[in-house]
Amino acid sequence: MLVPPTANSRAKFSDSFGQRSLLTVDTEEEFDWNKPFSANEHGLEHVSQLQLFQKFCENLNVSPVYLVDWPITQSPMACEILSDAIRRGKAEIGIQLHPWVNPPHDEEVTEQNSYAGNLPAALEREKFIRLRDAIIQNFGAEPMIYRAGRYGLGPQTQQLLADTGTAVDTSVRSNFDYSKFGGPNYSRHPLHPYWTGPDAQVLELPVTTVFWGMLRRQGPMLQSVLDQASPLRGAFSKFGLLERIALTPEGVTAQEALRGIDIALDDELPLLVLSFHSPSLAPGHTPYVKDKAGVDRLYNWFRDIYGYLEQRGVRPTNVREIMQNAVLPTD
Repeated sequence: MLVPPTANSRAKFSDSFGQRSLLTVDTEEEFDWNKPFSANEHGLEHVSQLQLFQKFCENLNVSPVYLVDWPITQSPMACEILSDAIRRGKAEIGIQLHPWVNPPHDEEVTEQNSYAGNLPAALEREKFIRLRDAIIQNFGAEPMIYRAGRYGLGPQTQQLLADTGTAVDTSVRSNFDYSKFGGPNYSRHPLHPYWTGPDAQVLELPVTTVFWGMLRRQGPMLQSVLDQASPLRGAFSKFGLLERIALTPEGVTAQEALRGIDIALDDELPLLVLSFHSPSLAPGHTPYVKDKAGVDRLYNWFRDIYGYLEQRGVRPTNVREIMQNAVLPTD
């Protein structure tokens, strides 16, 4: 069981940092989200779209961090596209561990084992190190940031990150509880960045999800009830009582996300962490983007969001800049 951090672990940043946004991309293989996990049933058809998306981001002055998993490291096209952006300082690379497609394949492929943190510590470590080394070799850059696939942190993960010099983690999805699927419970974890791991060596950047509505302060307590009753959740949202808003174009409209941004900024979050899955860049690979119109909506979502963030004075940032501005807990 993951224990929420203490209040004094909250990370602070230099005065000039202000409030920023970070775009994270779960850069991964395509697979059927409705089928059991498989070690080999996946595709990479959308990879060519990474080049268009990278150009789009550069036009917005956004430097995405691509959190790549094993199949992506084995794609020459992905390596060529992303390595070019990384060399030019227009993107960063990170680690995303999908254990079911990542060697060594020593475990049974199950939903429980799809959360890397549930694996034996030695196996989680070996999968992580092989993936990290493949990233360094194939992309020519050392990753500074990690996201466990399916947000699957475990009790040994922070020690692993500290031991391997991985300075930043972004696996925590605050206000979500995956325990009924065998995953972690983040319903009590904060949205603000905080120091974690042995001797507070790892900076946690939770993925931003806020509660909106008249009962938003009671959101963490009420959400577990609403998760068990979909009609009740819809009624709470319809009448402005409570709505959970993640900063993602997947299943969240731009109008909803703008409300979420207002809440996050009013709560003085120093960093807004946006996220989505790279297969959504092409039709038919995720439940969120089923056709070309869905792809267009995704790009328009980012246009609307970054236009509004600029109006609110929230500048894009990257992992390197975050670390340069983070005040170490010993300071």
